Amino acid sequence: MNLSDFDFDLPEALIATRPARPRTAARLLLAEGDSIRDLHVYNLIDIFRPGDRLVLNNTRVIPARLFGTRQRGDAVAKVEITLLEPQPQGWRALAKPLRKVQVGEVIRFSDQLSATVAAKSETDLVLAFNLTGDDFDAALNAAGAMPLPPYIAAKRAADAQDNTDYQTVFARHAGAVAAPTASLHFDAELLAALAAKGVTFTEVTLHVGAGTFLPVKVEDVTTHKMHAEWGQVTAQAAAEINATRSAGGRIIPVGTTALRLIESAAVSGKLAAWEGTTDIFIYPGYQFRVTDALMTNFHLPKSTLLMLVSALMGKPRMDRIYAHAVQQGYRFFSYGDASLLIP
Repeated sequence: MNLSDFDFDLPEALIATRPARPRTAARLLLAEGDSIRDLHVYNLIDIFRPGDRLVLNNTRVIPARLFGTRQRGDAVAKVEITLLEPQPQGWRALAKPLRKVQVGEVIRFSDQLSATVAAKSETDLVLAFNLTGDDFDAALNAAGAMPLPPYIAAKRAADAQDNTDYQTVFARHAGAVAAPTASLHFDAELLAALAAKGVTFTEVTLHVGAGTFLPVKVEDVTTHKMHAEWGQVTAQAAAEINATRSAGGRIIPVGTTALRLIESAAVSGKLAAWEGTTDIFIYPGYQFRVTDALMTNFHLPKSTLLMLVSALMGKPRMDRIYAHAVQQGYRFFSYGDASLLIP
């Protein structure tokens, strides 16, 4: 299984830089078995069945991009920081320019927020902030910007609209530096309509890391090492999912992050409460333990997420689905359109 097997031509014009408005107006490609239908997200009310359970990732994206200054004598230099993950010493982060930043230096982001460089490697650094807890959250929200994916950030800067657009309506637990983007298509009205129909919901938490955008660099994809992300499936969540399965309902993760988390929690064959870091890598040949279908956006060529959906649907089928999506002008990636994949 070679990396080149998961390549395809994607016209630049199909990369979405803003989401559909309203959220539910995004297009939805429904792939059920070998059939393909062109619908919209609001049609989910007619697709999902009473007894289905949607698994939602309730992580909250933090405004992880910070623009600060460091000072040596009278000289002041700008530094761009992207927070990656909390660590015992502080936050692991990327810096531009990394080479010129020194351990012990203070970077100031606002009158309230600053950080000392506690450690540095060839690739990143660790920042010890001057604030903790709610004070840190408030100062970060005031000073930071949404960490838009590289393919959007290359086209435009983040703005105030992204604070809403790049956050799900059920975001609760802060810690992600990338959104679970399939979930961005839901609004309160659609969730209420689905609940009234008898569709149930279970929330889990996976803090999506910047590693989700890392390219696969090995030709033999089976040798790729996945990044690790922290997640939690509570005992209540596991019980809800297991009860639905016992009753014959379908388990449908909304997004690859929710899917990877529940599959990690079911490594023994039965879903159980779980907490920790997962680096599960799902590619063709994987035997799904819990997942019956998946709602997801359209993914990058040669990406681990394209390999994941190929594992669920079969690679020849996914090739046809993506060819159809390109031909029909579906919008791709984080702010793009959605697919519902039912093997």
